[in-house]
Amino acid sequence: MTEVRIAVPRKGRPLEAVLERLADATGSDGVAAVADQITSTLRYEKAVTKGTKHPDLDAYSRLADYSDLDDPAAPEFTLLRDDREGMPRRIVFDSVTVPTETGDVRLVGREEPFRALRTHEFGLGFDSADLVLEEVVSLAPEGVGDLADVNARIDPRDTDVRVLSGLGDTVYHTLMAKPEILPPGADVDREFVADYEGDLCISPRYERLVEAVLGTRAIEDVSFAYPENGEEEEAAIARTGLGVYLTVTGSTARDHGLVLGDHLFPSETVLMENRAETNGTADHIADLIAGAELDTAISV
Repeated sequence: MTEVRIAVPRKGRPLEAVLERLADATGSDGVAAVADQITSTLRYEKAVTKGTKHPDLDAYSRLADYSDLDDPAAPEFTLLRDDREGMPRRIVFDSVTVPTETGDVRLVGREEPFRALRTHEFGLGFDSADLVLEEVVSLAPEGVGDLADVNARIDPRDTDVRVLSGLGDTVYHTLMAKPEILPPGADVDREFVADYEGDLCISPRYERLVEAVLGTRAIEDVSFAYPENGEEEEAAIARTGLGVYLTVTGSTARDHGLVLGDHLFPSETVLMENRAETNGTADHIADLIAGAELDTAISV
């Protein structure tokens, strides 16, 4: 059978979402066991990185323990330099081959899967929808509200990559505000931002994403503000009055006295395709992984 290579993140929630989706799509206990092994290993290594776990073995010895060179189906891990002080090494996902009824799927870890697709290294890949907005979605007076809007905003002269579907591991970029800045009866929504003049607190790397999501017309009279060093985003938004931040339940925002407003855009893992690099087998694999039951499938 033909092997299809798919670029995936090396760690974190997006990789876990891909592994869960692939296990569900194949219905294989063996695939589910491998997915659990990868997830549990990386969660442990994350705890080591954060200093909540203190292993007896060094990173090289742990890497050797995780590896089984005699088993071609076993997942592989690798060491990368971390950006913490001293630049220690961190164990991350490297690759694994998963059998499916359509063909073997080779998941290959990349620091930036989306960019690996843009440079034609892969035909299929998974990454955060946020990166697509940050890098290739064109800015326009009106904002982007959901994944279905994304492909229409990608200039075909800029990239061959398109979003096929979301995996549903959704958290939202959400508007938050102090009640004191709201007129009586006002909602914290896009219309409120369009009429608002003042500071809007966001994470520093999200300027272009927020511009794409809200639209350039809505932020004409807005100035971006940012959390101070070490300050929680919700605390910074409470200090500023209005902001955008990722939220699932919103409990931390409420603890800071904030009112939750519109869910502006879903931050979820998306399946992407570089049409110039795929074939019929890759299309079947994409259909298998995306799943006909998903209601987040996107027309391209």
